[in-house]
Amino acid sequence: QGQLFESGGGSVQAGGSLRLSCTASGDMYSDADACMGWFRQAPGKEREGVAAIYTISSKFYYADSVKGRFTISQDKAKNTVYLQMDGLKPEDTAIYYCAVPIRGCVSGSWVRRSAEVDNWGQGTQVTVSS
Repeated sequence: QGQLFESGGGSVQAGGSLRLSCTASGDMYSDADACMGWFRQAPGKEREGVAAIYTISSKFYYADSVKGRFTISQDKAKNTVYLQMDGLKPEDTAIYYCAVPIRGCVSGSWVRRSAEVDNWGQGTQVTVSS
């Protein structure tokens, strides 16, 4: 069993950029080709998937709402997954959570399957002002 450590949230104006980092400790990152990534939750809304990546094959997936603006990547030597967020919009305001493993990445159902995630980071606030 391990932990997920997040960093990189903050406040920006619309159109700005932020980069989130999530480092996995223990065996969580390298045991298998796990789908790992980010969910977010805005006040009064359900937690939704944002971006995901397989830790060995590096196949990646995005929610439709962030395609073309967000980029997920990883540094395998550091057991770290990154989320580069460009062109931020006020509707991107939420708490962002790192998650592993994420079920349903290949099928596309992963964005709505937060209840099946075993491990979460502590969350980091992203606030985008207009």
